[in-house]
Amino acid sequence: MTKFQSYRFSVAPMMEWTDRHCRFFHRLLSRRMGLYTEMITSAALLHGQVDRLLAFDKAEHPVAVQLGGSEPRDLAAAARICADFGYDEINLNIGCPSERVQSGAFGACLMLEPDLVADCVAAIKATVDLPVTVKCRIGVDDQDPRKALWTLSSAVIAAGCDGLIVHARKAWLKGLSPRQNRDVPPLDYPLVRALKRDYPDVPILLNGGLVTLEAMREEVRHVDGIMVGRAAYQEPGLLLAVDPLFYGEDAPFADPLQVIEAFVPYIEARRAENVPLHAMTRHILGLFNGRPGARAFRRHLATEGLARDAGPEVLRAAVAHVARYRGGDGRQDRIPA
Repeated sequence: MTKFQSYRFSVAPMMEWTDRHCRFFHRLLSRRMGLYTEMITSAALLHGQVDRLLAFDKAEHPVAVQLGGSEPRDLAAAARICADFGYDEINLNIGCPSERVQSGAFGACLMLEPDLVADCVAAIKATVDLPVTVKCRIGVDDQDPRKALWTLSSAVIAAGCDGLIVHARKAWLKGLSPRQNRDVPPLDYPLVRALKRDYPDVPILLNGGLVTLEAMREEVRHVDGIMVGRAAYQEPGLLLAVDPLFYGEDAPFADPLQVIEAFVPYIEARRAENVPLHAMTRHILGLFNGRPGARAFRRHLATEGLARDAGPEVLRAAVAHVARYRGGDGRQDRIPA
């Protein structure tokens, strides 16, 4: 049985954001952090275009697939497909509060059915030789978080769950939108720390509300790892600090400009497959935030990058708005012709 790596740092699965292009770009920023797919439903895998849903670049490893569903047999079959594709981990979503997910009887509403979640975990574990993890909330609606989280945790751990990723907020299934559910319910980091103390032998990762590197470093002292979502996506430059701060290793590149150059061959390969440039560059818009020229960089990509024939030359022209400033201190350099 493959052991769950319990990443000290990972990027959260985010719908419409963490696609294969985003994950390849993020891997350029850290060799060690964990990467997760967008949530993919078991039904989509069993009845959809598997290659389109699961294709990824081998450079993304370690990469986990997040599944959504509530039927143990279907989830097990979907997990088998994912394992055959070469993913490193199966993660089960028990945290998404969207109405579409609720109508399918999975996601955060499964916090109310811990025995069913345990059955899903057991079915997946019996089918694949991969770590199986669960991403959950601390409760939903009027649940007592202490009781809800411990009940779910004990059930899935008994079923063989290899690790828990806890978004340290409740999900309100009634009255709040999915966007509001990411901000409005209060965070309860101490509750997740207490869960770790009660389950010292089970990897527990904390998710939710982590924005600064200082806060991330503080919380990782109390749990096995942290998972960061919007901050990692909107300010990807901070990911260059992951390997030095969380793994004691050098960053893959010293500067974001070098990251762009490393991304170009991937873009060229995907453009040869008729992938639009903007499908890839939309994930890098925040890379230079805070540096002179960042606004012009974003504006150039957002306009010129939409053209049907746009290629790496558009990206390089956008980067020139930033590269003309040496060291990001506002001093202007000439760009070689």
